[in-house]
Amino acid sequence: MGFLLFIIAYVLYLPLTIWNFCLVENKKGYFRSSAITIDKLANREFRTLWNKKLRTENGYKFGAENETISSALGKNQRDKTLTKTGEKLVWLLDKIEENHCLKSINNF
Repeated sequence: MGFLLFIIAYVLYLPLTIWNFCLVENKKGYFRSSAITIDKLANREFRTLWNKKLRTENGYKFGAENETISSALGKNQRDKTLTKTGEKLVWLLDKIEENHCLKSINNF
């Protein structure tokens, strides 16, 4: 039953987001806000994956409630506890916005 509910929620998320966007009066920042919400969810939901693949054993742990992936990456970047995969992800995010992860620390 849980898996079925997961599939229904997953399938409905995008169309409901678009429908809601059409109804919102002030659209400025709508998708940025939604992206941050998804980012926080992914940090918590996929914490096991991130902790195994993006940080060293003694690094700052992913999965804090209400924290973005970028914030956790930034803390590991600052502490020099990123794996090679984590460094590549930070590099990619920094191409989109300079010092993105460092700027994201505690900005959630």
